[in-house]
Amino acid sequence: MTPAITFEELLVWNEESSDFWKAHLDANPALLELPCGIGGAANVQEFVRHIWGAELRWALRIAGQAAIAREDMPAGPLDALFDLHLKAVEITRGVIANPALNWDATYTLDVDSIPPESRTFTYRKMTAHALFHSQRHWAQLATLVRVAAYPSAFKGDLLLSSALR
Repeated sequence: MTPAITFEELLVWNEESSDFWKAHLDANPALLELPCGIGGAANVQEFVRHIWGAELRWALRIAGQAAIAREDMPAGPLDALFDLHLKAVEITRGVIANPALNWDATYTLDVDSIPPESRTFTYRKMTAHALFHSQRHWAQLATLVRVAAYPSAFKGDLLLSSALR
């Protein structure tokens, strides 16, 4: 067994966290209107849109496809947002399974929020970023809902995931 963590394992961890939040938000729909303020999101629904929308945008880039413009992604309802995640997982799983992918090849991202000298990434680095991006934000959401007196019982730590041993 290799000591390295694989993208497949990180993808499973990502799926576990997304499945938890989808179920939790379905069971507690009032949370979607909770003010958020993270990443410019006015409420939790906008924040979840950012999380799952970013997953899909990164997956498309890694697969060599054009990313969907943010304004072309649905704003809701939750099921439509979760579909973004499901599409991202399907695409990411296919990319990871592609033996022909050159993980050291580079991609240049053309976004104003990143300085021009820092916009070129390997596919390996972009995939890792995409898989960790969501986890970072789920942890932020867990804190947000706990502080707002809506505990979630989120167990997002990798240590508690079934994704790896």
